[in-house]
Amino acid sequence: MDAEVTIFDKIVSGQIKANIVYQDDLCLAFHDVNPQAPVHILLIPKQRNGLTQLSKAQEHNKEVLGHLLLTVTKIVELVDELKKGFRVVINDGENGGQSVWHLHLHIIGGEQLTWPPGSSGSQNK
Repeated sequence: MDAEVTIFDKIVSGQIKANIVYQDDLCLAFHDVNPQAPVHILLIPKQRNGLTQLSKAQEHNKEVLGHLLLTVTKIVELVDELKKGFRVVINDGENGGQSVWHLHLHIIGGEQLTWPPGSSGSQNK
């Protein structure tokens, strides 16, 4: 799956415009076009390097994985609505709700979030 160009690759390359919140040499954060909360930001590595999903991570991905989590704190500093709290979600695989095969973190907040965040089996609507 790593060879297929994803919508996120097109955002990184500038082929598709995005409302960018933050970027550096390793990652890019932008507002989700289909937000699930008042604030819904996607954070992606600029280079997949095999990271189509978290379960595919290998030793050589360790630096970028740590960098992504530390970058969340920078994004929270930039987006006031996240300062009262937020959730970081990584969907992995088909049953995990992953729809783009490029690792991405959902940073969700701007309101009181409920728990549990999802359901399973026949409880799905």
